[in-house]
Amino acid sequence: MDTLHALILGLIQGLTEYLPVSSSGHLEIGKALLGGSATDGGLTFDIIVHVATVLSTIVVLWKEIAWIFKGLFKGKLNDETRYVINIIISMIPVGIVGLLFKEQVEALYEGHALAVTGVCLLVTAALLALTHFYKPKEKEHISPSNAFVIGIAQALAVLPGLSRSGSTIATGLLLGNSRKNLAQFSFLMVILPILGEAILECKDIISASTGSEAAIPTMSLIVGFLAAFVSGCFACKCMIALVKKCKLIYFAAYCAIVGAVIVAYNILS
Repeated sequence: MDTLHALILGLIQGLTEYLPVSSSGHLEIGKALLGGSATDGGLTFDIIVHVATVLSTIVVLWKEIAWIFKGLFKGKLNDETRYVINIIISMIPVGIVGLLFKEQVEALYEGHALAVTGVCLLVTAALLALTHFYKPKEKEHISPSNAFVIGIAQALAVLPGLSRSGSTIATGLLLGNSRKNLAQFSFLMVILPILGEAILECKDIISASTGSEAAIPTMSLIVGFLAAFVSGCFACKCMIALVKKCKLIYFAAYCAIVGAVIVAYNILS
């Protein structure tokens, strides 16, 4: 993978990780459009840019994270402790999928990634559009049961094209949760799963270092990381503002158009 491809793919990852349009789906689209060396070093590069976006979340939501830790150290069941409990509950479904169905999910990326991406983008569009037309009475706090359902949405979003942020935020809105807190919760709940996945995949990166994936230059990894981090900070701030202003219908239209084009291309090609 050359530096230009790494820059483009890093920007795609950073911008689409938080916007409800599916980062994994757009990475597959980007690799397909760029072709050539853009497909080299897939596992290593994907983990590097995902870690970059996690770090951008920590930077943007640092005040909220500090608030959580201060509350935890008080040693009592307060709002901060309940918040952490809900985040832990939300991680259960994706943990189950990662441990038990990892190979089945990865199989979807082999030969059918674009087709699956197109269909899942249409599903993302439907979810986002539904939040525009169905607006239940808003609740101030996310309950443990709602956290688990939102976690199921996150687990399903391992499919390319099914937006993680779009699925979790849309599910939370349909359950009647507060717009003010939902984007923040959605972004915080993904930090540990992504970091955990990166740690578990390190052994695959090490074993791959003796194979074809070792060809990716260090400079490409650095450029991709920085591009994903900077664009991720921008996209994270934008998405929090957009959720509060109820503008998700525009992303629904975008996902519907891109998904329809991909599905049509796969049918006709």
